[in-house]
Parts: sequence; structure tokens; C-alpha cells
Amino acid sequence: MAFHFSREDKVLVINGGSFGKRFADLCDIHEIPHVDLKLKHGKKLTKEKLYEYDNQGFSGLLVNVDETSTAVLYDTLMIGEFCKKNGIFFVCDCVSSFLADPFDMTECNADVMITGSQKVLACPPGISMIVLSPRGIKRVENSKPKTMYFDIRDALKNQERGQTPFTPAVGILLQINKRLKEIERMGGADVEIARVEAQASDFREKIKDMSFELVSESPANGVTSVRPKNANAYDIFLILKDEYDIWICTNGGKMKNEVFRVGHIGALTHDDNTTLVNAFKDLQRRGIL
Repeated sequence: MAFHFSREDKVLVINGGSFGKRFADLCDIHEIPHVDLKLKHGKKLTKEKLYEYDNQGFSGLLVNVDETSTAVLYDTLMIGEFCKKNGIFFVCDCVSSFLADPFDMTECNADVMITGSQKVLACPPGISMIVLSPRGIKRVENSKPKTMYFDIRDALKNQERGQTPFTPAVGILLQINKRLKEIERMGGADVEIARVEAQASDFREKIKDMSFELVSESPANGVTSVRPKNANAYDIFLILKDEYDIWICTNGGKMKNEVFRVGHIGALTHDDNTTLVNAFKDLQRRGIL
């Protein structure tokens, strides 16, 4: 497993939805002792809840910073302080929050940040990016991985010669390079984060008087998780797709019929929000919403 947690470790997993659960599943597969800090869908992690796990011998903590299934943004500064106090190795999955929400590895004492080529970078999926703190690098260098194709120590060694251990998805790397230059040209990370935040705020303002409620107590910028008050969420997804040529995102599992999600990343504008909201209003006129 990444960062080589072992059976000698004890890992705390922040589990507030289907994406957080994947960390728990990884621990199960690799037989890593772990405890799930379970939260109800949409609920933010409070300091009081987190510190119920204080001084319990945890050596690692895994969190999906934007719990994408419910659009809950976790407080990494608070979690980082908890990890620092307890000497815990802090791993942040930022796939959905990278360049959508403020995040500073040094400020929150994160040891590892993981993201991907999709989401805000708006490139095809296929490239994972891992950023290590000095403590993270030391942990990798002192580990003995039992994998050939996901050996971070080997990747770091190959970086010394400007290469990767195996042939990567070169085309996607070129697209990432171009996209990063575009973000820099437009003003940098802070400007991109502000753009995504504005897109999210515009959508939420436009639906505030409609028959929806927001799921998240601590909304992330990259996505809005919406619960229709008087309709089936999956039916809305199908109607928008089939009759309006508009794609929103479904949820899985128990939330399939209760919640849908609307993204605010990539090449989207306020006009796109208006198009979607107009479709919602049409569904209201038709008695579907």
C-alpha cells in the first residue's frame, strides 16, 4: 500500500462517504489495522469528534480532503494539529480538492498529498501525482515495498536521472504541463481556486429558492451535493441526460436515489449554471421537481 503502512501500524481513516470508505477497503485488502472515524453523510468533522481518538496509538491518518460523494470539505489545519500532537503520519487525498480549495502542506503538517490529472487540471485520467514532505521522503526511503509497479522509492531514484521507472502516459503528461502553464498565465493557484469558488457560489445562489437542500455542512468548492426534496435524484439525472443533453453526476449505494452532484471544475462558466438551472425550472413546470 502507498507509504507502506504495515500490520505493525494502526491507521485512523476519516470515513464520511463512499470515497472515504475506499481507504478503509485498502487497509482491509493489505491487512493493515485501522479504525474508521465514521461520519453521517454531509456532516463535517468537528474537533470534539476528532479528539475522541486522541492518544490512542495511531501511527497514520488517511483523509479524502473533499469527501466527493457528499461534497464535505474537511479542516486539514485541525486534522494536521491532531496528527502533530499524536505523532501521526498524515496522508491527504486531494484529488477533488487540488486547485479547487485552499491547501498548504506545510501549514497543515501533511506528509503526503495525492492528486490526479483529472478534476481541476481538466486532463484525462491516467496520471497520479504524489507530493512528499521531508518526513514522507524519509518514510519511503526506509520502507521495503512488496510491489514492482508502485514502488515510490524506485520512482524517487529514477527522478534523479529525470525519468520514471516505467513508461508513463506521456500524452497526458504533456497536457498537464500545458494546463499548469495556463493556470500560471492566468494568475496562479489562488486565481484558479477563486474561479472554482465563484462557479460554486453562483450555482448555489441560483438554486437557493428551489426544492433542493445542500447535503454538506462544510461545502467544498469543486462540487455541490444536492438532495431533491420532492423527487428521485437518479430520475432527475436520467431525464437531464436523455431529454436535455445535460450531464450531472449520480451518487452510488444508499444515496443513489437521494443525492446528485453538480461539478464546478474544468471549462465551466456561470452560463452553464444558468442552463442547468433553467432545466430544473422546466422540470418544476412539468411537475417532476
